[in-house]
Amino acid sequence: MSGTAQIGVTGLAVMGRNLARNFARNGFTVAVHNRTTAKTDALVEEFGDEGSFVAARTPQEFVAALERPRRLVIMVKAGDPTDAVIQEFAPLLEEGDVIIDGGNAHFEDTRRRERRLRERGVHFVGVGISGGEEGALNGPSIMPGGSSQSYESLGPLLEKIAAKAKDGAPCTTHIGPDGAGHFVKMVHNGIEYADMQLIAEAYDLLRKVAGYSPAKIAETFRGWNTGRLDSYLIEITAEVLAHTDAATGKPFVDIVQDRAEQKGTGRWTVQIALDLGVPVSGIAEAVFARSLSGHADLREAAKDLAGPSAAVLDASAGAAFADRVEQALYASKIVSYTQGFHQIRAGSEAYDWDIDLGAVAAIWRAGCIIRAAFLDRIRAAYDTRPDLLSLLSDEQFATEIGAAQDDWREVVAEAVRQGVPTPGFAAALSYYDGLRADRLPAALTQGQRDFFGAHTYRRTDREGSFHTLWGGDRSEVGTG
Repeated sequence: MSGTAQIGVTGLAVMGRNLARNFARNGFTVAVHNRTTAKTDALVEEFGDEGSFVAARTPQEFVAALERPRRLVIMVKAGDPTDAVIQEFAPLLEEGDVIIDGGNAHFEDTRRRERRLRERGVHFVGVGISGGEEGALNGPSIMPGGSSQSYESLGPLLEKIAAKAKDGAPCTTHIGPDGAGHFVKMVHNGIEYADMQLIAEAYDLLRKVAGYSPAKIAETFRGWNTGRLDSYLIEITAEVLAHTDAATGKPFVDIVQDRAEQKGTGRWTVQIALDLGVPVSGIAEAVFARSLSGHADLREAAKDLAGPSAAVLDASAGAAFADRVEQALYASKIVSYTQGFHQIRAGSEAYDWDIDLGAVAAIWRAGCIIRAAFLDRIRAAYDTRPDLLSLLSDEQFATEIGAAQDDWREVVAEAVRQGVPTPGFAAALSYYDGLRADRLPAALTQGQRDFFGAHTYRRTDREGSFHTLWGGDRSEVGTG
């Protein structure tokens, strides 16, 4: 079998199959391989008319089908299965060839794999792919890490199959070395968790406080989607809320168990943020909200705890409240993106990746789950000021959130009064207030630490570290 395929995909479950079809539809000859050959045969039989496929039944056939430098995409489960596929194929490759991991790998695993394969002269590219199975087929947002040389070989293919923003730009770019691509995809998913939680809280408030039906909330969300909240998640929320269950005639949302599951990338985002010392409170609350929803026994045991009952507002007050919820949702979403971009900046500095935040915002404008109209403005903010420390320091976003803050506070206060949990809205508002505070109570916290652990503190009036002799005459000593 001569090397005629420009790209190869091994692992032909839904995502791998659709990615292979995407390459073929865009004019590339694609070698396809799966551990069970039935999936390989089924793909070629069912979709062979979409483009040029080369079916390979063994790893040797698969590698032989690829033109040099070979570009081999792995689409299997993250973790040990990915390592097993790499170990199977790496000995068959030569210097300059490229292995691409398109799964949801932990970025530290990607860094480890990249180091080991680099020693053999083989490039390893960790690629974050967002957009689900539909995006894989029709154009995802693609976040590749790895060496610049590997992107020279792989980039033109990715740019062809990626989603295109409204200005025609492909939603992919070279993110940075080794694990940078999977790191950015991880944070993307963390923002996604926060975004979904905030939307769910908006729904809950509109239903329990404004008294809206799911159908009316769907209509409200459709209206919001024509303005500044224009985004994929707002769009599909309206579709979910408008859906009626065929078996019962009830709103679909009422027949789904209220237990949200998770695959782990949101958790990783929070864990790594803790390691980096970056506050991602909105993302963390979204992860914990999913966790709380899954503890059915805990919730059952606590269901009779005292608290207020939500009192539905009249029609006029409900409509005014819905407008305030829109303000709170918009402001809280901006905070979530602010925290996510802060984490990407911190990761870039910690791992020496030199990530272009404006470019990241640009490739999230289409294809991915968190695609939203305001990403154009986020891109512009970072393009104008690459050193921008926080989106909340951007004049336009700061002005908008300043205008929204009164309604935002009213929504959180009303939620507290009525006993409706809004961990995402409240965490976002607390983060906003923490940033703008002239003095934080951390001064007291540091004093406590010095008292019980001699951890020292810094003074406001002179340089250096100090410790108070709390058990003695409480005199102060400098420690350097």
